Parts: sequence; structure tokens; C-alpha cells
Amino acid sequence: MSDIKLGILDQSIVRTSSTAGEAVKETIETAILAENLGYHRFWISEHHNSTFIAGSAPEVLMARLGAETSQIRLGSGGVMLPNHSAFKVAENFRMLEALYPGRIDLGIGRAPGGDGVSAKLLNPSSTFQEDDYIQQLQQLNHFFRDHALVNNSPVYAIPQIKTIPQQWILSSSGGSARIAADLGLNLAVAKFINGSVPPSVVDRYRKHFKPTEDQQEPKALIASFVMCGETEEEANQMRKYIDYILLQFDKGNYQSLPEFEDIRNHQFTSFEKQRLHYNAGRIISGTPDRVKEKITNLAKDFEVDEVIISTMSFNKELRLKSFELVAEAFSISSTS
Repeated sequence: MSDIKLGILDQSIVRTSSTAGEAVKETIETAILAENLGYHRFWISEHHNSTFIAGSAPEVLMARLGAETSQIRLGSGGVMLPNHSAFKVAENFRMLEALYPGRIDLGIGRAPGGDGVSAKLLNPSSTFQEDDYIQQLQQLNHFFRDHALVNNSPVYAIPQIKTIPQQWILSSSGGSARIAADLGLNLAVAKFINGSVPPSVVDRYRKHFKPTEDQQEPKALIASFVMCGETEEEANQMRKYIDYILLQFDKGNYQSLPEFEDIRNHQFTSFEKQRLHYNAGRIISGTPDRVKEKITNLAKDFEVDEVIISTMSFNKELRLKSFELVAEAFSISSTS
């Protein structure tokens, strides 16, 4: 697994001492850094009704990121399809593909990306049922291929272009992986959401993959939180912070999160320690050699050649340095 490709998932986190505008600027800075370091993909997420996460409209931010970069693949990680019209998603991503041909990934999820209130406001008609999600995915591909008919009349997603964005189904369990296989789409396994997702999910996806005109072979990647520090102390601090933040998410707190100094001396309760154990599979942390070993083993276990990493830190410099350390550990470069 010496040829592992690395990508980054960025959620535009708003730190306690920062603003949403600064969080978005950091995302842009991170994308430029990722390209300079040789990362293969840079994905951004869709979240709603959370003051802690500024990333609500990946298709808008991707347009800016494309203008700031020249070769790294840019994608949504992902667009929560039930929140939207499949027709409008097709038009948004066709426009992005027209602007940056051969560089656009459409990562698609079926979770709300927020609470029920915001989901209902985004798309009052959405049911979030699996059958409706599958129908939306089928509609999306009809629009991408100019095969869509409404009342026996053709409907075209504009602009009409010859290329199609790479489509990735985001999955943290077996259900969405099966959908990806049935529709002949790529699979992105979100281990940073479900640390217990087993390698068999990818194995079943490959066994049941149905080739399409555009994609003859199955392709999968794995995504994990990664905290890499120059020293054990740095790595441990970053790990304690992400552990604490995930505990807050478990409690439904997506609004107000602390500085590291506020939790430096926090002692986890016995119940919290149980949750830390449950969440352990979502996170890779340590110094560069240890992180490289864990990422390599993760790729080997899932039999993939691509890993997307997400790094949440109380400190901007530590976060960017973490990406640099991982790139150095794998000896990737902008020419790879």
C-alpha cells in the first residue's frame, strides 16, 4: 500500500475565538495548502443549523476553491441529496464541471446534515425514505446524461457538457454501500462517522457492483479523523480535544464549544470513557510514523488505495501542520 492517495475533508469549523468568515477563509487556505502538498482530493461538507460549522453550501464554496487551485480534485463530502432537487444539483455540478473540467467530485449523502427543522425548511417535500433517495439518484443520472423526460418531453440540466462529475455515495453502513453497488457508483466509507463500520461493507460493495456505461469497475475510499502532532504531547492534546468535541456532538451540542484551555484538565467520567471507547474507531492520532502506520493499516484492512482525512483542532496552526506532517510521512508531492 505504498501508493496510497490522500485527500482532505474540510468542514469549515468555527472556533470559539473565531468567526464564520474566518472559518471559510481557513478552508480556502487549507485547499491551497493541500494542492501544494500533493493531496489528491479536497472535499467540503454540508451542515445546517449549527453555528459551529460554517460549511452549509459546498457547491458555492467549491466555485471559489476552483479559482484558487489548478489541479487538485474538488468535491462535496457531501451534498445531502434529500435536501435538494436532483435537477438543481445536476445543474450546480454541471456548472462546476464546466468551470473546472475533470476536477469535480459529487459526493452524495442521504442524511439531513442537520436537524429535522432545517431539513424540512430546505425541502418541505422530502421524506428521507430510501426509495425516494434511490429515485433521486436515478433522476440525477438522467439529467447528467440528457436522458430526462417529463410528460414525455426532454428536460435538460444546463449547461450541457460532455463530461460528468465523479459520483461518490457516502456511506457509514451497509445500506448506502448496497445502493452504490446497484447503481454502479463510487463508494466513500465514512469511518469518521461510524468507527464500527467493518471492511466487509467494501467487500460486499465490490461483489455486488453493477458496471455502467461510465464506470466499469468498483472504486472505494475510506475517510477518518486524523490528528498528527510533531510530538506525543501535541498529538495527545489534539486527541483529547476531538474526543471531547465528539462527546458534545453525542449530546446534541453543535453550537457552543470550548477552547482547549477550558478542557485541558477535564477528567472524563466513566460513562464518557465508554463513549470514548466507542468513538475510538473514528480517530487516528499520534506522531507521523504512528499515523502513517495506522492509515496504511486502515487502507489495507478495507482494501482501498485512497484515504480522506479530516482534522479538527483547537488551533489553526496545529491543524495545518498536521496535514503537512501526514504529507511528509507518505512522501506525497504536488507532482504525484
